[in-house]
Amino acid sequence: FAEVIGEEKIAHFSIGDMVRDFDKVLQDSEKKKGLTEFLRKNYRGFSPVEEIMQSLETRSTKTLLPSELILALAKHEISKLGKKAIFIDGFPRNLDQISYSLFFRDLIGYRDDLDFFILIDVPNAVIDERVKFRVICPVCHTSRSLKLLPTKHVEYDEREKKFYLLCDNSSCPSLAEAKPARMVTKEGDELGIAPIKERIDRDGMLLEKAFHLHGIPKILLRNSVPIVKAPDFFDDYELTPEYVFEYDKGAIIIKKKPWEIKDDEGVPSNSLTPPPVLVALIKQLADML
Repeated sequence: FAEVIGEEKIAHFSIGDMVRDFDKVLQDSEKKKGLTEFLRKNYRGFSPVEEIMQSLETRSTKTLLPSELILALAKHEISKLGKKAIFIDGFPRNLDQISYSLFFRDLIGYRDDLDFFILIDVPNAVIDERVKFRVICPVCHTSRSLKLLPTKHVEYDEREKKFYLLCDNSSCPSLAEAKPARMVTKEGDELGIAPIKERIDRDGMLLEKAFHLHGIPKILLRNSVPIVKAPDFFDDYELTPEYVFEYDKGAIIIKKKPWEIKDDEGVPSNSLTPPPVLVALIKQLADML
């Protein structure tokens, strides 16, 4: 969306990435001191700042940080973005944060611009397989998928008897040295959504709650379509392809077919590529504005 509309007009940040980035801050004594001072001035809540800092240092993917802390950290992040349209990914993340989100624009001191929810319905099967087959470049952290979004360079490891990808991000330092990095699986990804299943279920509850809110516009997006309905609304190139690799006498053969999954109701479905979902976003946003 930012690429189409203009990246100078739009800022995007993920609440999850924001929290993970603070791990680096906590490892630097000066930056940690600066963060502590920022929280002393901007954090409001029921726990002292010392406990809040400790919760940051001992956090895990299975537990959510206090909503009051998330608000303060988001304010810290937004203060660096300038006056742009902002897409905040992953907020609200808990039921109590829905109430905060209704007044979030006022809480962060932003302009009197339109604010709205974007609700994205993605089947659990899509999330699970995207996590399981995700690989990242250890140098530039570009993310791809061995099954759904391979790079241009697919290789086969004779010793391990498995396929792997080489990074093809043109700005990756490894390419500058003519030694494309071998992309690797992030620790824990092989488990799919199992470690975050509770959070996934909570997100479903959030979607349901947000859908019934009055007074705030909502954009509704779907990531999948029943296979029997797909030909009526989408062309083949709009369906997410699944890549299958075969190794035959030293040659790698790549086959492609529409990716088939079952949605949360058990209906055989196709997942959509980003462009048709983006078109739906732009159409609804244009009507809203």
